[in-house]
Amino acid sequence: MDTVNLRLLFVLTDLIAPLAVGYVLHQRHIVSDESVNRLIRFNVIFVYTLLSLLSFWVLPISWSLLAIPLFGFLLVLIPGGIGTFFFARRLDSWLDRGAYIASAMLANLGTLGGVCAFILYAEQGFAYTQIIGTCQNILLVLIVFPLAQYCYMKHTHSLRKTNRFHSFCELFFSWNQLSLVGMAAGLCLNAFGVPRPAALAPVFQGLVHLAAWIAMLPVGFLIDFHQVRQYEKKVRSITLIRFLITPGLFSLLIFNLVGDPVVRGTLLICAFCPTAINAVLTARLYHLSTDLSVASFVITTAAFLPVIFPVLFFFLR
Repeated sequence: MDTVNLRLLFVLTDLIAPLAVGYVLHQRHIVSDESVNRLIRFNVIFVYTLLSLLSFWVLPISWSLLAIPLFGFLLVLIPGGIGTFFFARRLDSWLDRGAYIASAMLANLGTLGGVCAFILYAEQGFAYTQIIGTCQNILLVLIVFPLAQYCYMKHTHSLRKTNRFHSFCELFFSWNQLSLVGMAAGLCLNAFGVPRPAALAPVFQGLVHLAAWIAMLPVGFLIDFHQVRQYEKKVRSITLIRFLITPGLFSLLIFNLVGDPVVRGTLLICAFCPTAINAVLTARLYHLSTDLSVASFVITTAAFLPVIFPVLFFFLR
């Protein structure tokens, strides 16, 4: 019981605490919008790149683990496809569409999913969520960022003002994709058998907590409960995608294809995860409708923590 209580503290220290601090900073006008934008860019460009390097350096590569990254990619592509083709088209603004698509595609796997899997399955469950989260981070920089940039350019009509080559470069080559370099470097070191120094293990753990704080604090800063109520109707379908459609589809796949109970339970937790912090940061980074992403994050997280996860906890335990 004491161990479980200690693990539960991560929900408070890495999720709720930075949200509360960010909200207070905004309400008291202590930090400017420009400072928040710089913090987001620092996290995306510097911290994520280091985390990608260090995690890919020791990523276990074996045939038995192929199901985990496969599900990791599908957990982004399937809800994203459903959200794009069935719901986002109903929104008039390209800024709303871009924020909606990012909110549908990105689930809170690495932070919230990791903590929940850790509570149930200790280090093994947490490690599996990081592999799944890494797959999401790959698609974040390869698909979500370019889609967000595309929606912004459609809104500003800048796609028509630039040639195709320049538009392609704007979509797929920017500092926001620098973490891909970290992933490639870590994978090369891994493939060539270069051992990661033991001293970097605590550095990695510290960076995980730092990244969670830097990611969550701006979200708390951006929370406006009046705007959340205003966008509540637009994100109802995201709640449907997150807690009914995606878990329903993936439960069929998981119970038929995955035999390991820890892998199965971890994947089920990830299938139910709410909208990710990165959806809010993506909207902020590419000047989309941040309030829509915040509304999706707040509403789905508020449903997951007190209702969805307790049910999962007793069911999977």
